[in-house]
This record gives sequence, structure tokens and C-alpha cells, in this order.
Amino acid sequence: MAMHHIMTQIGLRKRLYTQMEPTARDKTGLSPFNLFIVILVLLSFLALALETEPTMGDGWMRAIDVFNVAIIIIFALEYLLRLWVAGENPEYRGVRGRVRYVCSGYALADLVAFLPELLWILLAPDDASAQIVMVLRVLRLARLAKISRFIPAFDVLGATLSRAGQQLFTTLAMAMALVYISAVLLYFVEGVGGQQQESFASIPRAIWWAIATLTTVGYGDVYPVTPLGRFFASVIAIAGIGMVALPAGVFASAFSDEIRERENAKQERRERALERRVARIEAAELDEESDDDLR
Repeated sequence: MAMHHIMTQIGLRKRLYTQMEPTARDKTGLSPFNLFIVILVLLSFLALALETEPTMGDGWMRAIDVFNVAIIIIFALEYLLRLWVAGENPEYRGVRGRVRYVCSGYALADLVAFLPELLWILLAPDDASAQIVMVLRVLRLARLAKISRFIPAFDVLGATLSRAGQQLFTTLAMAMALVYISAVLLYFVEGVGGQQQESFASIPRAIWWAIATLTTVGYGDVYPVTPLGRFFASVIAIAGIGMVALPAGVFASAFSDEIRERENAKQERRERALERRVARIEAAELDEESDDDLR
């Protein structure tokens, strides 16, 4: 009886694992369980937006509070289930494996999605400060990482950033250097010399203008007035167009390469599956011919 109970639990855990782990499914698309989790995450974001609307009545606000508590409880139960079924993956079996799973990125995102608010509900007093409530609401954005495992676009985005990380870091370093050089130039031209504008009275103040100009935003709240300052500002603005286009081109190229490699990998898997199918058919035909010869 005890062995039967253990085998029943193992079978249940395997079925839950195939429902909760996207890579364990033979079919494409979301499982019903994961689809339910995605819908809950999206609804929690909707509730977060409605909570900030001052025209919502008290009845609606109480309903949203109850809904948030229900979501927290569901996410807590989901976390415990995922921790249990993680043993189906050989990498996460045993105590050390579970610790490794708890420290993984997706598990940490699942934990942050409910634990801070759950602890606040259980331990905190009723007179919560507005700042703490705001922090708890901001932490709900971690729930976006919960659904990233189910949406291939997030996986492609992460792989693209990893592929182009060095190039993007190089362009970021170049942009920061250009921002600083631009701020220094305008500080000496407009802050120290020229009209000695208050907006360029220090390099940190001039950095705001440099960032707004190099990103081609150009708010117009700070601008040079001397001829030399306007000349440098024109050169810096033109350089900003290239600085914005450069990382975009690097990312677009890496994204295109990632998509192409994934499509090639899919095509290779389809070709191998077709070859295996053809080999099985040929083997079956040879067996039939051998049977006919024996007869």
C-alpha cells in the first residue's frame, strides 16, 4: 500500500511537471495551467493600474484588495508546487538540487512575485505608510519575469542581448564618454566663459543638456547662446544621431542572426525527424520483403 501511494505521488508529480514546465511538453503552446498563470499575471497588472486611479470607489478598491490577496495565495501555492515538481528534472533532484532551483532566476522571480506582500499581510500593522505600499506595488513588476518563460519572444530577446552584449557595452561606453566630453566643452564655453549661464555652471549640470542633446530629445529648457557654444552644440547633436543609430543597428543585426539560427535549428530538427520516419518506413518495407521471401 505504501509503495502504491509513493508511485501514485510520483505519477502525479510527473503529470504536474509536464503541465508546469514548458520544455517538458510534447505539444506547442501553453498548457492550461500556465495559461491560467499568465492570465492572472496580466489581471494583476490591470489591478495595479486601477489601484492608482483616484476616482475608483471604495467598493471597487475593496474588491481589488481581495483579488490581490487571492493572487498572492495562488502564486504562493504555485511556487510550492513548482518546488515539488522540480525533482523531475535531474538537475534539481535532492536537497542540493532544490537549493539550486530556489536560487535560479525564474524561481527567484516567482518568490518575489508574492513573498513581500504576503509577509506584509501576515506581519505588518494596518497603518501602512504610503512609501511601503508603493514599494510593494513596484515589486509586482517582478511578475513579468514569471510569464517570460512561457513567451518565446522574451527568450529571443535575452539571447539577442547575450549575443550582442559586448558590442552594446562598447557603444554604451562610447556614448557615456561623448556625454562627458560634451558636458565639459559646454561647461567651459557657456558656464565659465561666454554668458556664464547658470544651467552650465558645473559639469554635472551640463551633463543634463548633453544627455538631452545626444539622445536627440532636445527639450529646449537648456541651450547654448554663444556662437562657439552653438557650433559645438551642432556638432554634438549630429554626433548624437550616430550614437542612437549605432546600438540600434548592433541589436537589429544580432536579433536577425538569432532568428536565423533558430529557424535553421528548427529546419534541421524537421529534417532529422523526416529522415528517421523514412528510415522506419524503409525498414518496415525490408521486413515485409524478407517475410515474403521466406514464404
